[in-house]
Amino acid sequence: MMSTLKKELYEQPTVVARLLERESENVARITATLRGQFHHVVIAARGTSDNAARYAQYLFGAHNQTQVALATPSLFTLYQQPPQLAGALVIGISQSGQSPDIVSVVAEGRRQGRPTLAIVNDADSPLARAAEYVIPLHAGPELAIAASKTYTASLAVLALFSCHLSGDTTALAQLRDLPARLAETLSGVAPLLPRIERYRFMTRCAVIGRGFNYATAFEVALKVKELTRVVAEPYSSADFRHGPIAIVDEAFTVLLVAPKGAVAGDLRALVADLQRLKAEQVIISDDEALLAQAHLALPLPTDVSEWLTPLIAVLPGQLFAMTLAQVKGADPDHPLGLTKVTETL
Repeated sequence: MMSTLKKELYEQPTVVARLLERESENVARITATLRGQFHHVVIAARGTSDNAARYAQYLFGAHNQTQVALATPSLFTLYQQPPQLAGALVIGISQSGQSPDIVSVVAEGRRQGRPTLAIVNDADSPLARAAEYVIPLHAGPELAIAASKTYTASLAVLALFSCHLSGDTTALAQLRDLPARLAETLSGVAPLLPRIERYRFMTRCAVIGRGFNYATAFEVALKVKELTRVVAEPYSSADFRHGPIAIVDEAFTVLLVAPKGAVAGDLRALVADLQRLKAEQVIISDDEALLAQAHLALPLPTDVSEWLTPLIAVLPGQLFAMTLAQVKGADPDHPLGLTKVTETL
């Protein structure tokens, strides 16, 4: 019987296609209204949604020349000393829209007269009600505890927002083609999943990405931790060299998210370094030469622009974490110690 998580993982191409169809006009209206009203963006999020915010930092910076900061919600709640948000667009990203700290940041932004936006799966949630503008994810009920389709939907919303804000019709056309690339990624990786048995006894690893896929490293590491109880630490390839590489030996596994693009040369150099250290390497890439050097190669489609690769590159990582949980005898639908909705102050 198919697990709930696996079912939701394979729904992602449909979810992204539905989102793009239903929300493009809404996002176009919102961006037309907001254009010129802000100079930077402050995003409040937790967990998986925080990783989506990391994607926004690269996406809005590169494509919209807009600086993105991650909010510090405890200043708004526990300390009750919120910073001034002058010049900011305040965005809250959440699956459920229930967490009081995220709602508090958005509510304070609105109190200060700043434009506010909720990106949320529940359009009737406290977060949606707190914001001036709402972009629903249209992911449908997400029943597995570990988020999957709401993550890729959040990335798709951010990509759609960026395209409409910049007016880049070429980028928008690339985005609209993405559901087919998501489906291609899932079908390409599926036959390789039995090879994950190799990692049954893995207890620690690093997950590395850079640039647009810095967010992917964080999200894949989170999924591995949530589902398998393996200690998985995310790094950029640059940060990994500044000390953490000292933990690598022949018993250490490194998952690398390395599609072609501006950071590919740096990641290729790191792969060579890891080979000299005899590390076990799992590589997610569209570069055949790089995949040939992996102990486990998880391929990506070759025709996706770098800025959109986080939406496809996370899928092999999700499948890896789910399959490793099953190999280890864990229930991927109900990871120990977790609940679906987490409310923090």
